[in-house]
Amino acid sequence: MDLEKRVGQQVRTVERLLREYAEEKGTPLARFLTGFYKRNRQMGSRDRRMASRLVYHYFRLGAAAAAEEIAVRLAMADFLCSDESTLPTALLPGLAAHIGASLQEKISVLEANTSFRLADVFPFHQFLSVGIDHRLFIESLFVQPDLYIRIRPPYRDEVVAALDGSGTNYRQVAPYAIALPNGTALDRIADIRGKYEVQDYSSQQTGAYFEAAAGERWWDACAGAGGKSLLLLDQCAGINLLVSDTRLSILRNLDERFEIAGITSYRQRVIDLTDDPATVLGDERFDGIILDAPCTGSGTWGRTPEMLSAFDSGSIARFAALQKQLASNAVKYLKPGKPLVYITCSVFAEENEGVIDYLRDTHGLHVQQAELLQGYRNKADTMFVARLLKR
Repeated sequence: MDLEKRVGQQVRTVERLLREYAEEKGTPLARFLTGFYKRNRQMGSRDRRMASRLVYHYFRLGAAAAAEEIAVRLAMADFLCSDESTLPTALLPGLAAHIGASLQEKISVLEANTSFRLADVFPFHQFLSVGIDHRLFIESLFVQPDLYIRIRPPYRDEVVAALDGSGTNYRQVAPYAIALPNGTALDRIADIRGKYEVQDYSSQQTGAYFEAAAGERWWDACAGAGGKSLLLLDQCAGINLLVSDTRLSILRNLDERFEIAGITSYRQRVIDLTDDPATVLGDERFDGIILDAPCTGSGTWGRTPEMLSAFDSGSIARFAALQKQLASNAVKYLKPGKPLVYITCSVFAEENEGVIDYLRDTHGLHVQQAELLQGYRNKADTMFVARLLKR
């Protein structure tokens, strides 16, 4: 098949995929693609890989070059995100010779010769938390983050040996943190099930803020899939742990994950923190509360680039209001002198420093430590974490 025909087919496939995706508003791209390929079983594995690559690259452009045709934007995106590609050769022939250059050089080439402007990819710089390098953060959006695992402490040597024995490509970034190429089939590596957790590197680093002690009562108030709770329990198995979330289905997923990890000593409750959970908690008080708050998720957009073009900046204020409400209802159940560990995967100041300022000014909490975890420097998620003490 000649180049022009092959590129034409690829573009038409992605155009159809984008049309159908637009009709499923709010669906994560990964979930949509699973359904799309089930409906189009005639697509071979190679075609599926190509379509997935191109559509993810396409969304990494965000709002840049928005007036261009889809085919041209696809060529721009694949030019930036790939070391080799047929699309720029066919559609941007004057630039294709630069595809092996560094990302920074390719950005300069596009800006000099097309309507692409890097600043348009993420036009929300005025909302960013202090300390974020705006340009580096945007550039990171063109790079697929690594897959990170956290090895559970008793099994470090076993897991590393299994990775070595299977010939898996990896790098050890901390004593228990391993980075692997995204898409690594960990389930094919023998004898490591339950001995590691898939957890982003920045998420692992939030554990430094827990400082739990045996015998203490801790509450993971927005537990989700339980990643922070498992991190806490691996640090200090002797705590009395309550996990909660808004839906029983979420907690069932957590239960399955805990079962795989061999964790049985914990309590779980359905709690909606938009209301005071007094009917569930009564007069119970905790030695530590983890609030991994719902947020814009902007620090994870390297993994979910479809959010770039769908994002409404008005949602920042809506999430910040929710975060203040959740924290206000949770902190009532914290013992004096004990920590609230506040976490988001957001890059926006209103969700991060703004909420911390609110908790300090409104509830008298003392900000012991706060940090922006710059995952964009490590092919990881960018997160915010703070440890606040109740006076």
